[in-house]
Amino acid sequence: MMFLAALLVFAAGPGFSQGVAITFDDLPLNGELPPGVSRAQITKDVVALLKQRHVPQVFGFVNAKKLEDSPDGAEALKLWVSAGERVGNHTYSHLDLHQNTPEAFERDLSHNEPVLELLSNHADWRWLRYPFLREGDTIEKRRAVRSYLHDHAYKIAEVTIDYEDYLWNTAYAHCAAKQDQRSMEWLTTNYLSIASDYIDGDRAMARLVYGHDINHVLLLHLGAFSSAILPQLFDLLQQKGLRLMTLEEAQSDPAYQVDPDAPTSRFGGSLLEQLMDARKIPYPKLPAKPYKELASICR
Repeated sequence: MMFLAALLVFAAGPGFSQGVAITFDDLPLNGELPPGVSRAQITKDVVALLKQRHVPQVFGFVNAKKLEDSPDGAEALKLWVSAGERVGNHTYSHLDLHQNTPEAFERDLSHNEPVLELLSNHADWRWLRYPFLREGDTIEKRRAVRSYLHDHAYKIAEVTIDYEDYLWNTAYAHCAAKQDQRSMEWLTTNYLSIASDYIDGDRAMARLVYGHDINHVLLLHLGAFSSAILPQLFDLLQQKGLRLMTLEEAQSDPAYQVDPDAPTSRFGGSLLEQLMDARKIPYPKLPAKPYKELASICR
């Protein structure tokens, strides 16, 4: 009954202009790098592209463990924040809540905070992106961590569009190392095809869950493929009528006030997937992702 009431309250108005926030996980870098390419160079190229395309301020979610013995990683994060982009908490070590206690998860979360405080001049880093999108395999874990987040003034950086883009990062690094142009062209075509299908599928899921369109949050991972694929991804989003916006603007949509309040599946799940599972709504049919092909290409 409460869910149905929410649908009535959250109906989008006639002037609604659908948008999407761009977010990056796993800073300072996800996946492997081609020879001779640094984390700092990847970050420099991506922030230049974000400025060129006038992308509103972007959140990058940090795992500070990646900075240990890594001057390159530290330089990458300095470049990110000096360009005016923002940082959020992705836990210190990318800790899986499903495999750990709430107390261990909270310790890892707080262990990440000193780096975020150094990178940001004020408390705007108090956004959490759950690693693996796993918010707890039991309702007790989920509620315990959410209570901790509330008490420590955290907001949850939800995700509504996800197609596991990180799968292409290491594959691209291997193909770039071999200078295999044909394979790199296949990676680009394949990425854009999967992205298009899953963007459409996630938008359809939002309509199934809420009964109308919502503003979305897109999960990306900063890696070797980012600067090569982002221009075409931004073009794709524009073709689909999605305007770029900040995370705060996207999550000001009342749709983000709905809490599934249920355990997350073993695979993790976006906000939409959690709500679909909680309401037992059948998923739209989507193509399989090319896990085997991406794991073997250019090896």
